Amino acid sequence: MEKAIKYWYAMSDPAILEVLGNFIQQTRLQQNKTQQQVAAAAGINRSTIVQVENGGGGTLLSFIQILRALEQLQLFQSFEIKQQLSPLQLAKIDQKKRQRASNKKDTPIEKPKSDW
Repeated sequence: MEKAIKYWYAMSDPAILEVLGNFIQQTRLQQNKTQQQVAAAAGINRSTIVQVENGGGGTLLSFIQILRALEQLQLFQSFEIKQQLSPLQLAKIDQKKRQRASNKKDTPIEKPKSDW
């Protein structure tokens, strides 16, 4: 695993863009979608798809739109920040939760008039 991490650090930025472009292209072809179909689903121009697939870059927004159109957004799961709380911290948070609603004293409660 450490070797794989070093591999990514050893790559130049254009080389990483090329790997990402190849991933987009191979995923699109596996799904049997044309560049135009992906572009239409992503709401971008086909030329943007061509540029990304050729390793020419693009914006992060375009990359997200393409991944959404290819249903590959799960790739971003590794970016989620997961906080692990101790049982003591969880207990403190649980104690601070409201147990009851307070009665507002500013507004009088109107009682219906009796017919008596």
